[in-house]
Amino acid sequence: MHPVHLAVLMTSHDRRARTLSALRALEEQRGLPAWTTLGVHLVDTGSTDGTPEAVRLRHPAVEVMSVGADVSRNQALRIASRNSRSGGGGGGPLGGTPGGPSHAWTHQLWLDDGVELFGGALATLLRTSEAAGSDAVVVGAVRNAYGDTVYSGRRGRSLTLVEPGAHRPERCDTYDGRVVLVPRAVYDLVGDPDKVFRHRMGDYDHGRRARRAGVAAFVAPGHAGECVDGPAPPGSREPGIGVREALRRVTSVRELPPRQWWVYCLRHTWPWAPYLMVSPYARTAARATVGRLRG
Repeated sequence: MHPVHLAVLMTSHDRRARTLSALRALEEQRGLPAWTTLGVHLVDTGSTDGTPEAVRLRHPAVEVMSVGADVSRNQALRIASRNSRSGGGGGGPLGGTPGGPSHAWTHQLWLDDGVELFGGALATLLRTSEAAGSDAVVVGAVRNAYGDTVYSGRRGRSLTLVEPGAHRPERCDTYDGRVVLVPRAVYDLVGDPDKVFRHRMGDYDHGRRARRAGVAAFVAPGHAGECVDGPAPPGSREPGIGVREALRRVTSVRELPPRQWWVYCLRHTWPWAPYLMVSPYARTAARATVGRLRG
């Protein structure tokens, strides 16, 4: 067996308890072969709740970088990736490769700090990756507290959520970026998520670019972990808000900012890009109008 070193890329912002829970679950992974090592690269975007300090205290081998609150999640992930390639990270259960440089990783693992991995998740991801080959991305499906799949691979133009199989991997076209294993060969071909996308769509765009480059993607069997986030805010779908407010929310950086959405549509949905570009904003306006009339 060849040695495997996972460069785990994480970002955080004012979620100290959740970030620590995600790191604890990562540290408690079981079933990993003896030749597997981990190096965690966490980029914190201006937390005011003591997240970086708590991580340094409880997980001193984790490489922590603090940046400004104006740094987007996608950009923070890119910084974590850069850090994984430039060295840093100590030894230990969540540190760099003992006796070797951090840039010697064989895989990157995107791990959202709102996900607690189940005990055998990494072992399953690695087994699936070994079976699929070094030119395939492996996605870990994530469920909520009720057992429903909320993040996974995606299929088709409508980005339909892929349910994980019980025993066999499932093909997908792209993926949510919560738990994603990217082998070095794929990284060298596709690179990081594109900086044009700040919060959303960067993971979907990465998956589409990977597929265009001939990279296959699979959802590993079973669920990799559980999402500990609370309910998402209603955003542009909040009942009772007016059309202007609904459009303000849907075009915000948290939902579908027009420039980034146009780049995504132009890259991946031509010749339907003009129609798909307009459709979510039109649906939002129509939904708000009908809601107001019914109210």
